Amino acid sequence: MSEPTGKYSITMPRDIAEAARARSGPSGLSAYVAAAVARQIERDNLNELITVAEAEHGPIGEEEIQAKRDQLQRAREAQGQRGTDAA
Repeated sequence: MSEPTGKYSITMPRDIAEAARARSGPSGLSAYVAAAVARQIERDNLNELITVAEAEHGPIGEEEIQAKRDQLQRAREAQGQRGTDAA
């Protein structure tokens, strides 16, 4: 079952609206804009969590960030390899 919807009027620059309409595909502009807003809310929530964590534990250093990026890359490579092995 889908979430209830409401109709809203928003204002945005014409070039952005036209680019969004061109990319929205069969789902339509409303779905495209809703997905973009949902992603922004996720980012805002993540930034709030980071702020709270850094206040409690201190900022994350570049070395720690790079270590996590490396870990993520290895996981992606392993996942890709598993997909190849299954074929």
